[in-house]
Amino acid sequence: MSDLLARHRAVMPSWMALYYNEPIEIVGGKGNRVVDADGKSYLDFFAGILTNMIGYDVPEVREAVERQLATGVVHTSTLYLLRTQVELAEKIARLSGIPDAKVFFTNSGTEANETALLLATYARGSDQVLAMRQSYHGRSFGAISITSNRAWKNNSLSPLNVHFLHGADRHLTQFRGMSDADYIAACVDDLRHVLATAVAGNVAALIAEPIQGVGGFTAAPDGLFAAYKEVLDEEGILFVSDEVQTGWGRTGSAFFGIHNHGMTPDMMTFAKGLGNGFAVGGVVARGDLMDGPHAIGLSTFGGNPISMAAANATLDYVLDHDLQANAARTGDILISGLREAAGRLSVVGDVRGRGLMFAVDLVDPATGAPGPALAARFMEETKKLGLLAGKGGLYGSTLRMAPPLTLTEDEAREGLGILVTALETVDDEAR
Repeated sequence: MSDLLARHRAVMPSWMALYYNEPIEIVGGKGNRVVDADGKSYLDFFAGILTNMIGYDVPEVREAVERQLATGVVHTSTLYLLRTQVELAEKIARLSGIPDAKVFFTNSGTEANETALLLATYARGSDQVLAMRQSYHGRSFGAISITSNRAWKNNSLSPLNVHFLHGADRHLTQFRGMSDADYIAACVDDLRHVLATAVAGNVAALIAEPIQGVGGFTAAPDGLFAAYKEVLDEEGILFVSDEVQTGWGRTGSAFFGIHNHGMTPDMMTFAKGLGNGFAVGGVVARGDLMDGPHAIGLSTFGGNPISMAAANATLDYVLDHDLQANAARTGDILISGLREAAGRLSVVGDVRGRGLMFAVDLVDPATGAPGPALAARFMEETKKLGLLAGKGGLYGSTLRMAPPLTLTEDEAREGLGILVTALETVDDEAR
């Protein structure tokens, strides 16, 4: 065991997971590659959990941060006007499509989701919230209560009264083999039944990830959330889209994941990629919802000048270089290539994804059961071959990948080759 690993284990909590039998320390990065402390280079297909959205050592981001540092002002708090905060909020409000939108900045996705829950429960005068099965929304007390994945829940205590809906669980027996239309109809029927039986009226909101992150990049079929919103609107229930992982063009087919469903939510939460590694999150919501709470509020570090400089530069880079279109192009190379390979690999249960957000389920070739040990073996193999991937899913058997949106077509093909080679190795061993 390395000295740094021993020191880590001595002072960091045991529940802070580390990848690999021999964890790595990343000490450098350029473009879409990183280098570890031993000098080994990796093509990064997980981007710090979808956070290094436009790669490493990006001059536009670095220079924007350096210009702010040169002023001598790293922090003022939101008690003073912050020009870059206003500029970023204007951009996000416009891109969101939400009418009369206002923006509040936080430090993380967890904090953003807590803020959205506060706004919704205040507006509706209710602690009742709907969320999705297999969801993940953060590690805090309130966020854990709307998380529907046993591996990420420490207790059943909650500040909210939560009911979980179907929508990303088509592997279940009762839904298997259904068409999109039939599955959407079944889920809408279930929503109506929940509202008729399980709640006491005056539900605050439904919060949903357009593509579930920790859930293994599982997703509702396009149109489900629009159908849900029609039902919710009948009772004034708010819709919150958790865009922490799906925002900023990553899906390739829409700038925010929820827009793939042909609808505009009442609120969206965001974080991760917006700062390209600098801590920034937030909520964009209808102005009446954002202005609703009567108590004074602020976020000490939310909207700070350094994060705002990085986020403005990152968002401008995404728009100026049309990285949404790039995500569609390079994602198609990867997803179609993986699907083609899957036909000859008995350990692959499913390949799914959209843009540069895609996943592979690994299964026991004999039983078809989820294969978490196979996923762990795959991770070791891709590490050896020079590629960083992620894993997760409800059963720990899903390989999830989300490269920087700046991935080139050549890098996509290179990465595809590594992924297929690793899958072939795991498949040969499993047979």
